[in-house]
Amino acid sequence: MPELPEVSGLAGYLDDHLQGTVVSKVQIVSFAVLKTADPPFTALEGRTVTGVRRFGKFISIDTGGISFVFHLARAGWVRFTDSPTDAQLKMGKGHIAARLAFTGPGGPRGFDLTEAGTKKSLAVYVVRDPQEVPGIATLGPDPFSEAFDADMLAGILGSSSQQIKGLLRSQGVIAGIGNAYSDEILHAARISPFATAKSLDRATVQLLYDAIHDVLGTALAEASGKPPKDLKDVKRSHMRVHARTGQPCPVCGDTVREVSFADTSLQYCPTCQTKGKILADRRTSKFLK
Repeated sequence: MPELPEVSGLAGYLDDHLQGTVVSKVQIVSFAVLKTADPPFTALEGRTVTGVRRFGKFISIDTGGISFVFHLARAGWVRFTDSPTDAQLKMGKGHIAARLAFTGPGGPRGFDLTEAGTKKSLAVYVVRDPQEVPGIATLGPDPFSEAFDADMLAGILGSSSQQIKGLLRSQGVIAGIGNAYSDEILHAARISPFATAKSLDRATVQLLYDAIHDVLGTALAEASGKPPKDLKDVKRSHMRVHARTGQPCPVCGDTVREVSFADTSLQYCPTCQTKGKILADRRTSKFLK
């Protein structure tokens, strides 16, 4: 799933390549992808792109009063091209959910929103204000906003009995962090994914705050300026524990372990994060002694 760094990279790339262009054609190919009806998506055609912004994991393409907002969910992606085709797509066929074409001084360009797999969660909204999108309206603070400091994080954690892994992934608590980067942040901060948020002392909160900015900041820098086709590989290349089950931890050499859930999993290092304890699969809801 694309998270804050990749979504920021995508938004920056689209802003650089689309700002000032005119939307020439919008095709919605999937019946389920479009979540709004007013204004109609065709109202975008003929409008000039004024900028592209990120809200958490959402991207908003603004056209001066109407915005095309999308969320890539778990398996969505952007396929950008400098040679868009005028071909009319068939509804419900293939992996393309939507196609946008643009014209401008630099020539035509466009992109497809694609989604792999059978579970379709990619979402598109055509709205007058991005805050009309429910997922944007309820977002928690962005980790790189001025208001988000260690004191704010301490307040968030101190009022929650949730496990820290789940809390970091909650978009209504902190915007933009998902499964992969929460694994990486907790590993960098040397915190168990099962630790209760309010159990963390002030020193540990500071370590977590620093890890959030170090991990996401490094990933943001790596993603900046990269074309969409390269962003997935950039993300994978910097993971220390996420998706590295069975491999040695690059910090201590211990074996990276995994906890599986119904539709996802987490990875961690026992030596770095749980004082050597192996966490049981959550389907058993116990620690292995």
